[in-house]
Amino acid sequence: PCPRCRLGSSSSARASRPASAVGVSSNVRRRNPHRRMPLVIVSGAPGVGKTTLLAELSRLGYVTVAESAREVISERLARGESPRPEPEVFAREVYRRDRLKYLAHEDRDQPTFFDRSAVESLGMIHEVHPLSAAALQVELSPFSFHRTVFLLPPWEEIYCTDAERDHTFAHALRVHESLLAWYGKCGYKIREVPRTSVPERAHHLLHALNDA
Repeated sequence: PCPRCRLGSSSSARASRPASAVGVSSNVRRRNPHRRMPLVIVSGAPGVGKTTLLAELSRLGYVTVAESAREVISERLARGESPRPEPEVFAREVYRRDRLKYLAHEDRDQPTFFDRSAVESLGMIHEVHPLSAAALQVELSPFSFHRTVFLLPPWEEIYCTDAERDHTFAHALRVHESLLAWYGKCGYKIREVPRTSVPERAHHLLHALNDA
């Protein structure tokens, strides 16, 4: 079985945006000042255990939101297509889905954990279609995620590929560095989740969130 699976069983300001900025029709509402429950981003490169950690949080009774990129890849493979379309097309579709997921969860009355986020998929767009500082702030302004992003570091011992994860571990290392830079650029604080068992990772995240 996949090493990560074995590990899992171990012990314990609304603005008018220029149409050319991102090119995705905007229907995300402004932040709700009355919502108190955090929307928490759990991020990391491919194969670091995000999905397994989110499954553990779900088992503990928390609301979790699935990653959009894997959904897009899975749907394309099911249709007999290549895993990903052109980078900009892929990024825009992931961003579109991530925005809708944010809308669907922004007013929940309990903590919600996102496997990656619209902030991150906006970074995918920025890589292929750079945004000005002003355009970036306009795109970020509707999102009211918790200011700490929980980042899982690359972990070669649990890294494995599958039909939807076809990159090398070296690619995961590069993605990790880009995530550190991007979330920092967007004003988020990074909290690393340690390389330990899945239950211990969940405990660490929840304890750190309570202290944040």
